[in-house]
Amino acid sequence: MRATTKLTRTLGSGQQALTVECLPPRGAAPEDTKRLASYFPPTVDAVVVADNHEEVRSSALACAAILAGEKTETLLSMVTRDRNRIALESDVLGAAALGVHGVLCLSGLHQSLGASRKAASAYDLDACQLALSLARMADEGLGFSGDKLDPAPNLFVAATAHPYLNPIELSLLGVRKKMAAGAQALFTDAVTDLAAFNTWMTAVCAAGYDKQVAIIASVRPSQLNLVAQLKRIEGVRGIHILSGGQESKIGYFIQQGGLA
Repeated sequence: MRATTKLTRTLGSGQQALTVECLPPRGAAPEDTKRLASYFPPTVDAVVVADNHEEVRSSALACAAILAGEKTETLLSMVTRDRNRIALESDVLGAAALGVHGVLCLSGLHQSLGASRKAASAYDLDACQLALSLARMADEGLGFSGDKLDPAPNLFVAATAHPYLNPIELSLLGVRKKMAAGAQALFTDAVTDLAAFNTWMTAVCAAGYDKQVAIIASVRPSQLNLVAQLKRIEGVRGIHILSGGQESKIGYFIQQGGLA
């Protein structure tokens, strides 16, 4: 069964959603993670907890669970680079038991680009295959190997979209595959070229994909001046602020973007 969350309620109401990025602390102190919860105002629909994107940090699952315990709705990023399907399934079930019911499926940057140059990668599944497995878990109550789960977790399944991938047909193919896999929302790469993003969204809407999956446009703090224009683009269902570890400034970023 798909999870009913603050984010799904906002998207279901037709209002534009607001989500923000959270990087787990580098240390092991639980109070550092609990402190993060105080930075996110009630206007935020979900906090997307990053998973060792560019460097090794505390467990994204642990961070998301602690934030959930602080009454902060979270969306757990899961990078398939670092886990095989056994670990992915186990972590999703554990996260759901701890009150985390949303997963953002990512393949992840190659570890040599920053996370840990000496680490071996898994890549047992890619992001699309993970989304498909999680959707099957939620909709049919089946584990990754087809075993019956009792009870099955309630999940919100999200993935990413790449507006600047050329040719544009290749980008649209990725949207179609993740949508067919069961993703309910697609978070875009950071918007850097508004005209090109608009062209991409026009193609997404022409194909009718915006009616089947929620497109959430990502912006960095330096790009908050684009928010007003992004919100007016047909098919954009929400804004995601990539905090880059500046969680204490989230309130300020929301004000700057006119998102309060």
